[in-house]
Amino acid sequence: MFSCISKTTSSMRFEGLCARYRPDVFRFALWLARDCAIAEDVVQETFVRAWRAIDSLSDPESTRPWLLAIARREHARLYERKRHSTVSLDDLILTDDSALASAPSEDHSDVGAAIASLDPDYRKPLMLQTLMGYSTEEIATHMGLTRSAVLSRLHRARQKLRVALGTTEVAAKSSTIETIKAMHGHRYAA
Repeated sequence: MFSCISKTTSSMRFEGLCARYRPDVFRFALWLARDCAIAEDVVQETFVRAWRAIDSLSDPESTRPWLLAIARREHARLYERKRHSTVSLDDLILTDDSALASAPSEDHSDVGAAIASLDPDYRKPLMLQTLMGYSTEEIATHMGLTRSAVLSRLHRARQKLRVALGTTEVAAKSSTIETIKAMHGHRYAA
């Protein structure tokens, strides 16, 4: 009788967990994989593993980091199991393959380089806010900082990005977020 109650409780707990955290796990998986189909696979495998280990989650406050760690490991497992085929560049050059001439529609490498050049103390809260959708309070808790410290770091990160990108005009917070999201396409829409 107790095992039936336990399974029902675990099932209800898991359904709530899925409903609440699936968008965050999907955004993170999409950020890792840069491909919608792969991200969906990672999310599915993440929740399968989470279901198997739901009873090991003792602190509800650590649910999001727990799921994101599972997703990160699942993404890494994809590449452990799968060997990508390689193509000889010499063969492509000899056949004058058009794939060599295709250029991306927009180049956001300057934005990516600017973000990568940020000190981790500034880059991490910016990425948590823009890509993961964390609130200021969640970032503060996650990083062990005060809300004021997080706001300062976010402001400084945006300032440093403007300087690195040569845009000195003051822009709204949303423009930085949109720039980072545009760098990866529409994939981070919730």
